[in-house]
Amino acid sequence: MKIFIVEDDKFYNKLIEHHLKLNPDFEIQTFFNGQDLIDKLSDNPDIISLDYSLPDMTGHDVLAKVRNYDPNIEVVVISGQDNISTAVQLLKEGAYDYITKDENIKERLLNTIHKIRESKSLKTEVSQLKLQIKEKYDFSSAIIGESKAIKKVFAFIEKAIRVQNMTVSVQGDTGTGKELVAKTVHFNSIRKDKAFVAVNMGAIPRELVESELFGHEKGAFTGAYARNIGKFEEANGGTIFFDEVAELDIDLQVKLLRAIQEREIIRVGGNKTIRIDTRIITATNKDLQEEVRKGTFREDLYYRLLGLPIVLPPLSERENDVILLANFFLKEFCKENKLPKMDFSPESRNKLLAYQYPGNVRELKAIVELSAVMSGESTIHEEHIMFTPTNTGLDLFSQDMTLKDFEAKILRHYLDKNNNNVVLVAKKLDIGKSKIYNMIKNGDI
Repeated sequence: MKIFIVEDDKFYNKLIEHHLKLNPDFEIQTFFNGQDLIDKLSDNPDIISLDYSLPDMTGHDVLAKVRNYDPNIEVVVISGQDNISTAVQLLKEGAYDYITKDENIKERLLNTIHKIRESKSLKTEVSQLKLQIKEKYDFSSAIIGESKAIKKVFAFIEKAIRVQNMTVSVQGDTGTGKELVAKTVHFNSIRKDKAFVAVNMGAIPRELVESELFGHEKGAFTGAYARNIGKFEEANGGTIFFDEVAELDIDLQVKLLRAIQEREIIRVGGNKTIRIDTRIITATNKDLQEEVRKGTFREDLYYRLLGLPIVLPPLSERENDVILLANFFLKEFCKENKLPKMDFSPESRNKLLAYQYPGNVRELKAIVELSAVMSGESTIHEEHIMFTPTNTGLDLFSQDMTLKDFEAKILRHYLDKNNNNVVLVAKKLDIGKSKIYNMIKNGDI
């Protein structure tokens, strides 16, 4: 860390220099007037210990020039006078601290430098973390795929990024990457430097949902020992992501609707209205239109949350994306576990392509990681690709059935998989909706 000492009193100049040089991490330069310091700012110090009363300019003048050159340089002003009004003014102008010349000057200066060092270290960590997040969710690399199905998703994500404040609803089967889409939208938007707050609506007990979303005041209920900030306030200026939004109790949906409509909340047990500026992204693996028809989801809330709909295709509809994803997961797994480079054999690739992946991308990742462990070599062979018994898909040949029974089993399988969405199943199987409705009506499925 580079520290400049600006002090015209030779005693204090040497005193400060001596004590700071005891730390081998500090690179020290000393100056006796303001102009010499200004001339050397191009050496980019981290900290400046600045005497307030210099022979050629005041502490205010030097501070202004330093702040104008680089506001990231921290300035600690040292003065022979304990003047509160001067200290307050210098702090307002950007000084980090104001220290008086007394018997405690050494301890106070070292303590202040320690705090600055910790602060700069934390800022560096945050900057690195932000860079890593930016790279991870960069739109060009966050979501992997080249299939027609995923390219349609890319087009909608681009629209969501371009229209910065529009609500986005993401629908897709479990494991298709709904939260990844939400994060990609957030971290490529103008809100990327603010919080991304994910809320799993299916994981919060009903009695705690209101407090979790809106916060509560101290004493609002038994156990409320202190004020709690809710998820909406936590995400203020950023994005709030409601995962499994269909699981929200219908009695609580009206309160969520009001918060979204009014752009304001009131903490549980409070009476103060709090304005919120939060982008909303929702996700569900259910057909919300069907939930509205069943009466388990409010129609007015459905239209408030619909916004820009992004429908994620199951992995089985993404063609050769399976191999692209498998190669990516294998590379990442080897890197994270310090394993040598590994590749799939042609036979193992064919085996991966032939599987239906009821667990979608999440399941593929688990299969690839297990195959890397089972292989232990540079090549993953067919026998290393293992599918769990619970995910072997639809077994149509385990028993003798009539053609009608085959049809019923296939339709029941696809209806269960797609949350009883008849329109979607009819489209996937390329049959008429009426055929499915008639089989349901007649009790065949």
